[in-house]
Amino acid sequence: MDEKQKNQINIELTDEVAGGIYSNLAIITHSPTEFVLDFVSLMPGAPKAKVKSRIVMTPQHAKRLYKALADNLSKYENSFGPIKDAGTEMLPPFTMGPKAQA
Repeated sequence: MDEKQKNQINIELTDEVAGGIYSNLAIITHSPTEFVLDFVSLMPGAPKAKVKSRIVMTPQHAKRLYKALADNLSKYENSFGPIKDAGTEMLPPFTMGPKAQA
């Protein structure tokens, strides 16, 4: 087995996960050791929105994600043109449940 084949990872995508989860809001928080990404589906006029998915990662993985996302956004805009930034005026104020203290 050559070196390239030894370093390959077989990644499985189940039917349940393949459908994805719609999110139109991401909330990012961090500590010295972790980044937490909460993906929310916010519906117009709804007084409440639920976190649909939470991803927790190390700062190193967050930086790799940042670079990969920047690279893919650049490729997208090169193919389809600039993405218009809607800004924050479309988002209502929100809170994330009760505040906890350690």
